[in-house]
Amino acid sequence: MSLIIRNARLLDKDGTWDISTDGSLIAAVERNIPANGADQIDAGGRLVAPTYVNGHVHHDKSNLGDVMRPNRTNSFQECLEITWEHKRTYTVDDIVERASRAIEEGILHGATVFRVFADVDSIGGMTPLEGIIALREKWAGIVEIEAVDFPQEGIIRDAGTKDLMREGMKIGADIVGGLPWHEHLDEDARAHIDFCFELAMEYDRDIHMLADDTDNPNSRSLEYLAAKTLREGYQGRVSASHCGALAAYDEVHARKVIALVAEAGVSVSTNPHISLVAQGRHDTGNMRRGVTRAKDLWKAGVNVFSAQDDVNDPYYPFGRNDQQEVASFVCHTCHMTYPDEIRAVFDFVTWNAARALRLDGYGIAAGRKADMNVLCASTIQHVLRLQQPPAFVIKAGRILARNNIEREILGA
Repeated sequence: MSLIIRNARLLDKDGTWDISTDGSLIAAVERNIPANGADQIDAGGRLVAPTYVNGHVHHDKSNLGDVMRPNRTNSFQECLEITWEHKRTYTVDDIVERASRAIEEGILHGATVFRVFADVDSIGGMTPLEGIIALREKWAGIVEIEAVDFPQEGIIRDAGTKDLMREGMKIGADIVGGLPWHEHLDEDARAHIDFCFELAMEYDRDIHMLADDTDNPNSRSLEYLAAKTLREGYQGRVSASHCGALAAYDEVHARKVIALVAEAGVSVSTNPHISLVAQGRHDTGNMRRGVTRAKDLWKAGVNVFSAQDDVNDPYYPFGRNDQQEVASFVCHTCHMTYPDEIRAVFDFVTWNAARALRLDGYGIAAGRKADMNVLCASTIQHVLRLQQPPAFVIKAGRILARNNIEREILGA
């Protein structure tokens, strides 16, 4: 036995448990494991859960906040323009260095799987994707990184992007990305989605699009994406992030779209940090939160998950690559603070995210991957309340990170 975790609390089980590993897999989960492992951790009654999954993050842009000029207009358009200034001169080494700092933060906060979007367009060419593929190779055997072939500038409106995306799949992208709402016309958004399905089916890859990342109640890319998923028989292989316009729809249309998304088996990622600051900027008086209807989607049976999206970049000046913080934001912004809702939100950054990414061997059970967090408290409520990083982060049966938090009141 390689490692034994003792006195662990587990979700949906009473009492404390021992967990043993054999190499990269969990060997047993039992009340008491008498044998000794090469390494032992006493969880001390704290919760042990699978490591977190960050299913949507733009690490090609991470930490540009340290070197970029200020955003003078505080607009989405200027966020794009600031990114262009750097994207034109990106190097693979620069991307790997900045992104690696963000990956290290993610590991310390308990994430070991990252779906990383990389711009592919006429401004930066293939360099962002090449950088993220190099990042994937650098961290291979330590954490898992998926590279998304992502048309940040659109496909129809950015001539030549179709060819670049095809090249992106040839050089090793894992996922076909999309940004249909950013096209000029509704018909262009549909053509954008059609092309992404064509490319994904050609390479037998999953799809992850940023859909309706806008306050505009007339934006309809999520609706068409769900219908296209049904028509192409791609259920369970498509994810949509943001979906902000869904929150702006009237109740009748929102319910129709939610039912369609559920029927199509499209997973929906809510990214509360960026939605809170990017949407509602033109509102006066009662400002919208901008976060999608995560609670309604969850109640309708949609596989909802949550992700960081941005780390210190032109779009968002904060971001710690911390899925516990993401979960806390979802609880607050989506009115999900009762016990069953808190549990659901924890699933958003664990099991649901793993389901969206179609990860094999995820979970705490014999024969599953030995990817586990020894958390800071005995319940999800207190993990999210305290916002302390995991005491131990374990990947493939190996202790990947340790967080020592020592606090003392002086002079009491």
